[in-house]
Amino acid sequence: MATLETLQPRLRQLRLSGMLDAIAARLEEVRAAHLDPLDFLLLLLDDEMARREAEGVERRIRHARFEEVCDLRDFDFAYNPEVPKAQVWELASGRFVEEHASVLLCGPTGVGKTFIAQALGLEVCRHLKPDLLIIDDFALREYTPPQAEDLYELVSRRYRRGSLVLTTNREPKDLYPLFPNPVLAEGVLDRLLNSAYVITMLGRSYRPKQRPGEKSDREGVIWGLGVAN
Repeated sequence: MATLETLQPRLRQLRLSGMLDAIAARLEEVRAAHLDPLDFLLLLLDDEMARREAEGVERRIRHARFEEVCDLRDFDFAYNPEVPKAQVWELASGRFVEEHASVLLCGPTGVGKTFIAQALGLEVCRHLKPDLLIIDDFALREYTPPQAEDLYELVSRRYRRGSLVLTTNREPKDLYPLFPNPVLAEGVLDRLLNSAYVITMLGRSYRPKQRPGEKSDREGVIWGLGVAN
């Protein structure tokens, strides 16, 4: 009679070691319900698929190296009702990544742009094998010519081929003067703005609700989620 111990080497050889725990957990359920062997097999396969999916999500989140793992369900939309909740949740579906579109989160300091950017990244990790780059504090100050050229190269390579999520304290029209020449500004921003969902976030700063020194601001933080380019 087969036992869990006799199954273990075979499952390991087939790279199904994780199924051993599922078998042990399901046996009593199967015996009590007198399930057909095929139904039992289906349960085990469903358990294995769910386990692999969960491990894949954890791996993608780990590789993204978020500054903070932010869940959109924890965002206090009631604090700033002007933040477009429905539009943000629509973006959380990850459809913009499938479209190779970008997201530009605009608004004053402290309204939660960085939180939402990382939360969108987390939702993409949960739904997709992501090719997404998150740039926090985009256009914080004027760019030098080498910086502007690097940014042009980045945006050009990802235009219609990969998605970006960017946060900025400026309105889109105020981004142009930050570049050393108008031709380069047009080259970057035309590609970016014409392929992006622009979300304007207005309201009160959340930072007074946080303890002083609990979290410091960082300029130019970039998180990459499975970026191939």
